[in-house]
Amino acid sequence: MKPLRALALVSAALVLASCAMQPAKQALPPLVGAPEANQSARAMKLAAFPGWAMSGRIAVTNGQQGGSGRIEWRQDGVRYAATLSAPVTRQGWRVSGGPNGATIEGMAGGPRSGPDAAALVFDATHWRVPVGALGDWLLGLQRDGDTVHFGEDGRVDRIEGEGWVVGYADWRSTGGVELPGRIEAVQGTAKVRLLIDTWTLGADMP
Repeated sequence: MKPLRALALVSAALVLASCAMQPAKQALPPLVGAPEANQSARAMKLAAFPGWAMSGRIAVTNGQQGGSGRIEWRQDGVRYAATLSAPVTRQGWRVSGGPNGATIEGMAGGPRSGPDAAALVFDATHWRVPVGALGDWLLGLQRDGDTVHFGEDGRVDRIEGEGWVVGYADWRSTGGVELPGRIEAVQGTAKVRLLIDTWTLGADMP
């Protein structure tokens, strides 16, 4: 069994069901004005922060196997570091990188590096996770070539790009900027679900 597969705590179905059972927070009122203009204004606000951090829970399935745990993501400009830990097994791994490649740590045999973070994680775990795009997608921001869809409340409902469909829910205000509380990324049988507990922007980062 590959090390990261040992992080699985329950079956994929139970993992995703437990995420769905989390109580929803009070919804923000609908936005006023053109959705595209509101999205551009939100992107400008986020660009003013030199970095940000996110802490929450993650559930991953590839259609056959799944796992869950805690996730911590820290973004400093174009550099990122993501840590996943499974409290029950006390195992974890860390992916860090930027435009010039990535490194994964916590695997048997020592750290592994490569030019493509998603390919590196898949090679090590057989799980498809859009690591390179998450720096933008976690914030609900589109990348070049992405298609953005807005919900009835005027907020981003989903982003489609690189073969992934990323859905958003439970938007909340943090530091004067609206950020999502639930994110689900799907590509074929691969599914990554995130429940975000805390967002931290700029100077308040740990």
